[in-house]
Amino acid sequence: MKVNINGETKDMRSVWMEETKIMFIDQRQLPLKLEFFLAQALEDVAYAIKDMVVRGAPAIGAAAAYGMAQASLLEMDLNEAASQLKATRPTAQDLFTAVDYMLGEISKGAKLKNSAEEYVNSILNKCQKIGEHGEKLIKNENKILTHCNAGALATVDFGTALSPIRLAHQNGKKIFVFVDETRPRLQGARLTAWELQNEGIPHALIADNAAGHFMQKGEINLVIVGADRITNNGDFANKIGTYEKAVLAHENNIPFYVAAPITTFDFSLENGKDIPIEERGQEEVLIIGQRNIAPDQTRARNPAFDVTPKKYVTGYITEKGIITAEDISSLRN
Repeated sequence: MKVNINGETKDMRSVWMEETKIMFIDQRQLPLKLEFFLAQALEDVAYAIKDMVVRGAPAIGAAAAYGMAQASLLEMDLNEAASQLKATRPTAQDLFTAVDYMLGEISKGAKLKNSAEEYVNSILNKCQKIGEHGEKLIKNENKILTHCNAGALATVDFGTALSPIRLAHQNGKKIFVFVDETRPRLQGARLTAWELQNEGIPHALIADNAAGHFMQKGEINLVIVGADRITNNGDFANKIGTYEKAVLAHENNIPFYVAAPITTFDFSLENGKDIPIEERGQEEVLIIGQRNIAPDQTRARNPAFDVTPKKYVTGYITEKGIITAEDISSLRN
């Protein structure tokens, strides 16, 4: 990912490990400040995941893999470390995939620092391949809608939904990206727009409830989103508001694609009804900055994700290619 530091453009990952310490780009501070969060112990890693210092299913998985490596180096009980990490956020499948992978590495007698780096490098490789497959869907002059942030910040580098967009731009295609603001934490406004600006990709921020308007006017040709968990039948969970965009795309005959590595598929769940949906604190809805935006006695509901049924999905962009819901069972092999 390209990051501007004091007027100089540098390539950087959103999370990495130095000796026993884990470093994060603090996504809570963007776009106003580029700051880094230092995790010196497993409690810091768990806090970073739970409080959304790091977010995005693949990046959460990377943080968990590094967390297990850190716990090993600090001679912690690794089963306790695994339980602590798994308790941080319930919806993102990559978190559980990463922890279970690291537990499997323990049984092999592997050095967990090496195993964590191998896991994270595999994420990067998968995201790059997602970009290569997905870029073929994007035509010159296309206008693409995306929701939340499924870019390098959410995946360590490259991105899932943004990976095809980045590659299309690098290949000289003239494209334009509509960026949903993504209330209540504004990941589109704060993170996706920041990434696109750093990459020089033309874009416009829109209110979440403006997407249907632009679809109806024929200004959107394609929708690409990420995913936090995909079930065996093709239903998937993603940031709250994704379901609405899928229904609108279906109504307006616009292709709707989900970009995710195979680590995001949960083959133990048959359909979306089985996906646990995290509900976060009401203050995220009621407060912007330090200011209340509703009457004092108003209470809010704040589901962090919603589930989109498979019938609204044109296809899934994975590192193995673009597939349909009927192909998911073949990914088990």
